[in-house]
Amino acid sequence: MTRTEQIKRFLIDEYALDITPDELADDYDLLANGVIDSLGLLTLVSWLESTFGLDMDTLDIAPDNFRTVAAIDAFCAPKALAPEGR
Repeated sequence: MTRTEQIKRFLIDEYALDITPDELADDYDLLANGVIDSLGLLTLVSWLESTFGLDMDTLDIAPDNFRTVAAIDAFCAPKALAPEGR
């Protein structure tokens, strides 16, 4: 499973989205559409840290980094440890 697929699966499971990963567009605005709020952002950041071995500092947590699946994936790409299956 790719990192993008993992991110989509997490978002769908965690935020009870009634869609499949294929239906969640990479550019769907998660913040503007109310999928992720401030508490949800903290949950997402925690999951990203544990799943991809990220070590985030406070400067990294900017809303635009988490607005879409594509933005989340791009944010993780240079920071992530190489997880299995990538």
